[in-house]
Amino acid sequence: MLDSLFARIDDQTDALIALTQDLVRIPTINPPGEAYEACADLLGERLKRSGFDVGYVRAKGEVGDSDRYPRTNVVARREGRGPGKTVHFNGHIDVVDPGLGWTVEPFSGVVRNDRIYGRGTCDMKAGIAASVIAAEAILADGVRFDGALEISGTVDEESGGYAGVAHLAHQGFFSKPRVDHVIIPEPLNVDRICIGHRGVWWAEIETFGKIAHGSMPFLGDCAIRHMGAFMRSLEDQLLPVLASRRTAMPVVPEGARQSTLNLAAIHGGLPEHFEGLPSPNVPDRCRLLLDRRFLIEEDLAEVKAEIVKILDDLTRTRPGFRYQVSDVMEVMPTLTAEDADVVRAVAESVTQVLGKPPELVVSPGTYDQKHVHRIGHLKECIAYGPGILDLAHQPDEYVEIEHLVASCKVMAASALRLMGVPLQ
Repeated sequence: MLDSLFARIDDQTDALIALTQDLVRIPTINPPGEAYEACADLLGERLKRSGFDVGYVRAKGEVGDSDRYPRTNVVARREGRGPGKTVHFNGHIDVVDPGLGWTVEPFSGVVRNDRIYGRGTCDMKAGIAASVIAAEAILADGVRFDGALEISGTVDEESGGYAGVAHLAHQGFFSKPRVDHVIIPEPLNVDRICIGHRGVWWAEIETFGKIAHGSMPFLGDCAIRHMGAFMRSLEDQLLPVLASRRTAMPVVPEGARQSTLNLAAIHGGLPEHFEGLPSPNVPDRCRLLLDRRFLIEEDLAEVKAEIVKILDDLTRTRPGFRYQVSDVMEVMPTLTAEDADVVRAVAESVTQVLGKPPELVVSPGTYDQKHVHRIGHLKECIAYGPGILDLAHQPDEYVEIEHLVASCKVMAASALRLMGVPLQ
């Protein structure tokens, strides 16, 4: 059976390339969330033609949704002969801004040297295309299965996924009895299965001062200097400690197996956008966005307490120091069991297609598995797809066509295994 199915996928290589290109050529840039409806429609119309029941779910009321930038998700389902397991392939349709440094047009989907280039090829429209072609190949090959196949294209993963997978999860789209297994084709490399991710705490730290004329700063109190003192304390006290903490989780790359802290953004003083020359003021407020990635061995309350302790110490030792901490986002680490059915099925399929067993890894950053776990309470979820992790968000992002085809075969074989279809 698999020989016939794999041969069909090989025959569909041009169609796989073309679908990837069609998706990449829709510039679904987030923020602000451009062209989501157009991309959802492209996927939905294609899957309708393949016999799927298709629905569109707009995340009204969620952050970012508006009539100008509607957060439109597409969910497609194809029922089998009768009751059985449902396998769901979920991919996010949003991409980050292309930025500078490209040698090709970012939304061209150009093919060079057996690679497809463009923003979203790697992260993760190639993965979506592979899941669609895998499902279409199963149907075209006349494979009889019980249960159901589902494919979704969801929004806003790059900004947390709250109008995408989280919104759908709250409505039961990622919970039993509707769904049993979820495969997310994120680009963690074609010979790897991602079984989880580190935790994240985003927080805004604000320091306060007193405004005064810039020519007489001694009459004021500079909030930026207070923030500088806090940043020095992070450098001297916390960052060396974080560098010494290691996790047993197989996080890649190696540098992410420790706790990390990124100072993501800072602003103080004058408005961020103004015309003309600046006015001479002592800034009375300064804001810093912290991006703290923590390990499964760490407790979130203690992660937060480490920051608060530094701030409290400065309050006691630095005259005039005042601060405020605001939570922006917090996500606990996730880890799917290595003996979970979805892990075993994909591992067997990777071994069959590539001729070697896959490496089980954990992502350094979060992805939509977090919502499937915490809201859907579904632990049978992993990430597997084409694309090289290090290329995500980079200029000249690309996907290898060879890897695209291989991942498509892995997805098809994995779906059949999970639905209990005999493969002999």
